[in-house]
Amino acid sequence: MIKAIFFDLDDTLLWDQKSIKEAFAATCKAAENRCGVDADQLEDAVREAARNLYTSYDFYPFTQIIGINPFEGLWGNFLDEHHDHFIKMKETVPGYRKDAWTNGLKTMGVDDPDFGEWLAERFPQERRKVPFVYDETFKTLDLLKGNYQLLLLTNGSPDLQNTKLEITPELVPYFDQIVISGAFGRGKPDPSIFEHALSLLSLKKEEVIMVGDNLMTDILGANRSGIRTIWINRHNIERNEVIPTYEIKHLEELFPILENLRDRF
Repeated sequence: MIKAIFFDLDDTLLWDQKSIKEAFAATCKAAENRCGVDADQLEDAVREAARNLYTSYDFYPFTQIIGINPFEGLWGNFLDEHHDHFIKMKETVPGYRKDAWTNGLKTMGVDDPDFGEWLAERFPQERRKVPFVYDETFKTLDLLKGNYQLLLLTNGSPDLQNTKLEITPELVPYFDQIVISGAFGRGKPDPSIFEHALSLLSLKKEEVIMVGDNLMTDILGANRSGIRTIWINRHNIERNEVIPTYEIKHLEELFPILENLRDRF
């Protein structure tokens, strides 16, 4: 019998990709207005510059373990003092942001480090303005709360993930526990973070189901832990070698699955 549901956060409940896209659009439009550069082309250039820089840092392997992507580095502050890598990230990201935007501008033929720094500071402001939540998120959680224990299992820096929750405060009360990989020390798909989540609720793997959008973190990790999985595939992505127990396109499709599982036990 399913007693609890583990939810991923980014692009499962929060539409993080849209938030990042909108922040890029607003920031790049400001550059277009000032310099005449094409906003869409600048976004592509900055994304590429950010990826290249991000992989060059000593802490990059740590970000892979915890699950922090280059675009989170463009707006997170990483004020987590409990790990040397987070302290290093906190020191590094101001320069990283400036360099990513300055290098992106250079690709567009604009050599202006001061304006690159201005854009680098504008982007986090824009990102904080646009915390998109999927339309069905709250309706789904309303129907689940009280019938199941709910646990939020998210990869990332505690400071940054908590910032996302602070700007969408309605989400937090739904959850009995919130587990953030940067606080635990390992991220999805490492089975240990799933085992930790189970222990917090005092449940067995058979009593839980994991809902997430990422095959290589949410679904792979839960599979490795023996936890049933629901892959939310909103954008009709072609599945790779990772096989979820169930696949849905909309959160409200959870309910027939949960009813079926309840009837089987």
